Amino acid sequence: MSSRERYVLITGAAGGIGRATVRLFAERGWRVIGVDRAPFGTDFPANGLFIQSDIAQAENISAIFERAQTFTDRLHALVNNAAIQIAKPFLETTVEEWDAVMASNLRSVFLGVKLAYPLLKAAGESAIVNVSSVHAIQTSANIAAYAASKGGLLALTRAMAIEFAPDNIRVNAILPGAVDTPMLRAGLNRGHVSGEDIHERLENLARRTVNGRIGQPEEIARAIYFLADSRESSFMTGQALVVDGGATARLSTE
Repeated sequence: MSSRERYVLITGAAGGIGRATVRLFAERGWRVIGVDRAPFGTDFPANGLFIQSDIAQAENISAIFERAQTFTDRLHALVNNAAIQIAKPFLETTVEEWDAVMASNLRSVFLGVKLAYPLLKAAGESAIVNVSSVHAIQTSANIAAYAASKGGLLALTRAMAIEFAPDNIRVNAILPGAVDTPMLRAGLNRGHVSGEDIHERLENLARRTVNGRIGQPEEIARAIYFLADSRESSFMTGQALVVDGGATARLSTE
């Protein structure tokens, strides 16, 4: 292992934001470990490691990090990106659905960071980036479980930042707004955006941002990279970086 090589583990690696993040880190010379319950395909970086596994299952997380430790003895960054979204009215959300969201979006980070900690500490200078959501600070109807999980992740980010600072491990969160991913498109069916078809709904959603458009996964990946790279964001920890095209800057009454 070269002392100059940097290693990152990215969960939710096969999704929209995750895939863009894998590609960006690889382009910038990092060795990437990707984790996703779905297959990635044949274009995962050749010098990396892809692990197909569901982090919502607690017993899988130990196996993931056992495999990671055969690939590297240190991690310079951990990107907790994996998440699921259940779009249902609060009163119709079942206990099983609530627990599934919390297991995937919040408990997995708690367990994964505990196992990643020795690798992060071994790097000497490292970072954790938690992919939260604007739903942690501004939300809407029929998405309560997801919003609660992302709000919890934001609080967990601050708590970990305080505890891990002595080990030179920075912990920050990124809060994406409307980004063109499969999750966003699936969620457009919950009735918060009008339109006869997916394209009209996307256009109507875009009008609600200050920028007047939907974000692209690559734009979120670049913000994740900024928080992960200690050369770029060395004096940032415990913070929430909102990347939403200005959507949360505008009053809902205007």
